[in-house]
Amino acid sequence: MSETLQNQPIEYNMKVVRQFTVMTIIWGIVGMGLGVLIAAQLVWPELNFNTPWLTYSRLRPLHTNAVIFAFGTSALFATSYYVVQKTCKTKLFSDRLATFTFWGWQAVIVAAVITLPMGLSTTKEYAELEWPIDILIAVVWIAYAIVFFGTLAIRKTSHIYVANWFYGGFIVVIAMLHIVNSMAIPVNFVKSYSIYSGAVDAMIQWWYGHNAVGFLLTAGFLGMMYYFVPKQAERPVYSYRLSVVHFWALISLYIWAGPHHLHYTALPDWTQSVGMVMSVILFVPSWGGMINGIMTLSGAWHKLRTDPILRFLIVSLSFYGMSTFEGPMMAIKSVNALSHYTDWTIGHVHSGALGWVAMITIGSMYYLVPRLFNQKQIHSIKLVNVHFWLHTIGVVFYIVSMWISGVMQGLMWRATNADGTLTYSFVEGVQASYPFWTGRFIGGLFIIAGMLLMAYNCYQTIRAGRRETAAGNVVQTA
Repeated sequence: MSETLQNQPIEYNMKVVRQFTVMTIIWGIVGMGLGVLIAAQLVWPELNFNTPWLTYSRLRPLHTNAVIFAFGTSALFATSYYVVQKTCKTKLFSDRLATFTFWGWQAVIVAAVITLPMGLSTTKEYAELEWPIDILIAVVWIAYAIVFFGTLAIRKTSHIYVANWFYGGFIVVIAMLHIVNSMAIPVNFVKSYSIYSGAVDAMIQWWYGHNAVGFLLTAGFLGMMYYFVPKQAERPVYSYRLSVVHFWALISLYIWAGPHHLHYTALPDWTQSVGMVMSVILFVPSWGGMINGIMTLSGAWHKLRTDPILRFLIVSLSFYGMSTFEGPMMAIKSVNALSHYTDWTIGHVHSGALGWVAMITIGSMYYLVPRLFNQKQIHSIKLVNVHFWLHTIGVVFYIVSMWISGVMQGLMWRATNADGTLTYSFVEGVQASYPFWTGRFIGGLFIIAGMLLMAYNCYQTIRAGRRETAAGNVVQTA
């Protein structure tokens, strides 16, 4: 009798995974499309059409919220719900709470789409949403934590796979960061003021801001990497021991790195130095994770020639390694004196966001979509290959443009004449940057073209799967 029960297929909750997967693709197009629009506005300012809610200042926070919290976080919801079920051999702890997290998170995103173009903002970077939306975020996130950790608690396996450690770490820390940084005194329903002031407010904000990068955009997506790279490569993770060391080293160090955003400000110098030192040390565990992911391909390197999905996953790790080398270097005070407030910082952020986060997400979505919608593989591997090259060319074009522009800006801004006056005016710096802003816009066009191809490819896969399901043909997928 017990053997019969053990052999019964597990009824996983894949509905919520499907919902978040589809919305990841949709929000990816929206968020990146907004990025292309505001990049175009820097080249052709008339594109705001003299409309307040289409100005750069209103659309830029909407772009960052859309790519981080709509696209990126939807991908984390989708993949964490999928991975925790598959690795724990059990369905989600609560289907109702999981459904609530989906609709609650979409409500948060829609609220952002409405309020940010209206100019309703706290003005805190990556935390611009006003207090009623912040409360909804906290409620949804707590429900997410209950579903995820509840599923771990009822697992049918003896151990917890390392991907779940990264997902769990990201869920706990993001809850802490969001609740502490968003504490505010409401004035009315659409306006509040932070309970912190001055340098303390700046410190709390960048403790949040950098760790939103460190835990949401790094730890969470490393959970994705530790599941989908071995799966697509059909190889075990290179070193399980290294993955555990990687986890503990990363979460121990990352939380201290935020002050490097505040070099040469009113923040105490010793605090800036702590942030710099921790940022430089952080290079070691970051590269440990990159090496672990790439070396998982040992004995299977030939697959990169024919598998563009695996190419997305592995090249994302190359960008992760590059970004986590560049970041610690930019945190060094002498380098930061040149790089800060320039396009170099924007290039660094996007090498991580478009190179690491977007590519690991795209590869994971291409892995998931056929399996979630009753298909053996994606509709067109050729289109995946085209998407890979469009995205890669776009990212390289983007970040190289920003690197050149940023270094040039930094050198121009601090160039002085013999009498101590500035050699160049700010306007001359803007004029010199103009061609590189055009290059960024062109890179963005490549990226959004690839995302539209992905949407078409996934739509055709979903459509074929639904047709076969309606006809009663069930494909067994891993």
